[in-house]
Amino acid sequence: MNIVLIGMRGAGKSNISRRLSVMTKRDVLSSDLLIQYENDAKSISEILEMYQGNWRDFRDLEHKIIQKIVALDDVIIDCGGGVIVDLDKAGNEVFSKRKVDLLRENGKIIWLKGDIPRLAAKTKGDASRPSLNEAKSAEEIMYRRLPFYTEAADIVIDIEGKKRRELAEIIYKQISQYL
Repeated sequence: MNIVLIGMRGAGKSNISRRLSVMTKRDVLSSDLLIQYENDAKSISEILEMYQGNWRDFRDLEHKIIQKIVALDDVIIDCGGGVIVDLDKAGNEVFSKRKVDLLRENGKIIWLKGDIPRLAAKTKGDASRPSLNEAKSAEEIMYRRLPFYTEAADIVIDIEGKKRRELAEIIYKQISQYL
């Protein structure tokens, strides 16, 4: 069974997944890093540029990566913040049943839930994180995604006021019954 971490930008998924790796002796696979690997080590921003800012193409690429990752067992999957979304024909974000179903097939999905204004402020101006939408703020997008995270999550962990090490320990205790 895989351990799948989801959450908004800045929630600490990468840091916590590495800590969980030490505790569980499992490898960590980052969906964003694998996307970069398969695209000649380009950054996510550069990949989006390559797709002319087309998030739909990026979400399709993310789906292909998730298909590969879930073929493995007993790994920790560090998902990009938007793994729970796809785009409808009008370009609006919708729940990504196809990606979430894949992740859930052989894994427990853990949502690292944080304070949206704090996370938006924390990641604002980070050049390594591409703009999610030119017309909407990151905070607006994060609020819109809340029901998608809720639907995807098997386990919800509130990250506020906790250190990364403490969060890894909380997750380990909650997930150990499934390992």
